[in-house]
Amino acid sequence: MSRLSRRKFIFTAGVTAGATILANGCSGGSSPSDTSSPAASAPASPAPVAAADTPEVTTAKLGFIALTDSAPLIIAKEKGLFAKYGMPDVEVLKQASWAVTRDNLELGSAGGGIDGAHILTPMPYLMSAGTITKGNQKVPMNILARLNVNGQGICLANTYKDLKISTDSAPLKEAFAKAKSEKGEIKAAVTFPGGTHDLWMRYWLAAGGIDPDKDISTIVVPPPQMVANIKVNNMEAFCVGEPWPAQTVNQDLGYTAITTGEFWADHPEKSLTMRADWVEQHPNAAKAILMAVQEAQMWCDDMANKEEMCRIISGREWLKVPVEDILERAKGNFDMGVRQLENSPLLMKFWNDAASYPFKSHDLWFLTEDIRWGYLPADTDTKALIDAVNREDLWREAAKAIGQEAAIPASTSRGVETFFDGVKFDPENPSAYLNGLKLKKV
Repeated sequence: MSRLSRRKFIFTAGVTAGATILANGCSGGSSPSDTSSPAASAPASPAPVAAADTPEVTTAKLGFIALTDSAPLIIAKEKGLFAKYGMPDVEVLKQASWAVTRDNLELGSAGGGIDGAHILTPMPYLMSAGTITKGNQKVPMNILARLNVNGQGICLANTYKDLKISTDSAPLKEAFAKAKSEKGEIKAAVTFPGGTHDLWMRYWLAAGGIDPDKDISTIVVPPPQMVANIKVNNMEAFCVGEPWPAQTVNQDLGYTAITTGEFWADHPEKSLTMRADWVEQHPNAAKAILMAVQEAQMWCDDMANKEEMCRIISGREWLKVPVEDILERAKGNFDMGVRQLENSPLLMKFWNDAASYPFKSHDLWFLTEDIRWGYLPADTDTKALIDAVNREDLWREAAKAIGQEAAIPASTSRGVETFFDGVKFDPENPSAYLNGLKLKKV
């Protein structure tokens, strides 16, 4: 496969200068009150593009799930940013579940599906490896950007409210055992097997001595259906992205044990994925989509835009929830139901603190955890898989084109990561990490 970094994309001085001015107001490190970011209410006007860099197509079909972290795609559409970079006909299409997203990515737009999506970071890897696809056929995928860090929640039914569980899940071991003896089964809901929420839930329970494969039953529930399921007592716990944890608290149906930034500060979450064959056939268009999404991420991370962002994404065609269920946690204010976090730095981030850059070290952690729980073979060549799927080189090209070269990290690794229980993940030695974990399938 040819690499986009080998191609030369030279946008006109007008684009670069305009993007540089626009980005200076909302790049990482800017003040939250800075209002110089691309906050204009009117859609951005199309930017001139050098003839050699004109996108090969003007459209792409991108899927999204009704979650706050889909905001960059929604804002790029609503603010005319796809059009600005020569892609006026991009469609952002709601998907019912992550399984439907996978199915539509398998089909591709030529087969009535979609070309790319807002997605759980492990899914493009599982699709590329052929472990979650029909007939286990490998469907090569590319990750072009991380869409966000933080912003998920592990929630518990009000039955366990008196325990006031937070990062330490250990007190649930006895409570779950008692409930299991009475009910016969304890259910914890996640959004997709081997996906981010499944891995957060599994790690959190295992750290407290609860075996997620023996002590409970893990069930799959699409994100928008989590609140309805906890309402009818269909599960004891669930892990999902915002705004559903906040809505659960607002409707007094349960409480948030932890927001996942407490699990792992600035942890990676959703990604922008595209079919690899689409990227290969449309390199200019892939770059244009990336530029639009990066600009949208900068806009979303300007605190001056938070209320407008939440108002837009709350709309009927997008998340279809009250803006009140999105806004406060988007600003870093968490009513957890049993405790409060005010002005927390663990809010969902889209661009600041290198949130958009797809660190390969983060993808390695996800693959290591999927090996831990049996979703990938123990002998998976993780380096080769990451090099094939993770296209951080495209991210760099797009960042340079919009004047954000300074935002490009010096390394594809963020280094050693530390989790809430003190366990460390060294991407230089994932085997040591895996060997040190007590509960696992391998």
